[in-house]
Amino acid sequence: MSKILLIQMSGLTESVAIGVPALRYLKQQHPDAQIDVLSYAKGKDVFRLAEPFCHVFGPEEGQWPDDFIAGLEAFLGLAEVIVGQQYSRIINLDLGFLPCFLARFLKDAGEPVEGNFLSISVDELITQFSKQTLSADYVNDSSAYIASGFAAMPRWFSPWWEGTFVPDHGFGEFYLRSCCGFEPIDMQLNLQVAADETLRARAKGNKIILVCQQASIPVHSYPYAQQLVDLLNQAGWHAELIEPEVQDVADSLAQLKVADLVVAPKGSALALGSAVGTTTLLISGQTDPRSIMPDFATDPDDSPVSAQTLADDIQALLGGMS
Repeated sequence: MSKILLIQMSGLTESVAIGVPALRYLKQQHPDAQIDVLSYAKGKDVFRLAEPFCHVFGPEEGQWPDDFIAGLEAFLGLAEVIVGQQYSRIINLDLGFLPCFLARFLKDAGEPVEGNFLSISVDELITQFSKQTLSADYVNDSSAYIASGFAAMPRWFSPWWEGTFVPDHGFGEFYLRSCCGFEPIDMQLNLQVAADETLRARAKGNKIILVCQQASIPVHSYPYAQQLVDLLNQAGWHAELIEPEVQDVADSLAQLKVADLVVAPKGSALALGSAVGTTTLLISGQTDPRSIMPDFATDPDDSPVSAQTLADDIQALLGGMS
């Protein structure tokens, strides 16, 4: 039996939008293979919910060190585990620096690595760090540090959403289909969970709106989330805050499953909402909605939309959904 390792470690949003459909695609293409997943923290919960019989492993929350050298050491420890498993394919879909460092180490060690890896060797990385010549731009800019076995990977670093192909599932589908060459892929990112009946009971028959403040990039978070919730409740809807980055993943999904609408900036709340079939409203901010492809979106703006304006728009939207 062949053994395949899929690496996708960067957050809940990427786990849902990229990792889950990629895993299911690989299972369809290689039905007799053992496919394992290397993920991180809550991302592991997503994969386990999506495909319960896959082996999922990786660091827990807090086990991904912020310190640069400690991070390298932690990922070298992961490399030892991976080498011992004797995988026939190792596919790194992750765009993060440390996962690409891990892939580069494995590649240099002779492992069958596909996908993304660091553009310089591990020895060169350590040498530059020790000589203090390692550029912060190199470490922080994925377009600088990523090399890839995916020939079309440079497309990812362009404003692709302005092009002729804007896929129904946004960035995840563009990445897998156009950058990674996963064709033909059926973007199966649905997650099966039971609805939160306690939340349904609290709503007392009113439409349920879940509002998230957190964005994938913290500076893009929505500052008026609580004010929006208060305005929606005053208008007769049932609105609550949701915090997927803090809550248990299964709990977040159960709440989203029963909701009529999730309102959030770009981040995990929208991704999880889509995965359970809930209508999504993107608070666009500086995000082009075409990169996310939500059901609805506010107009892009450098300044956050006011809570009152957004509440009025939501009331009009929900009234049209009645």
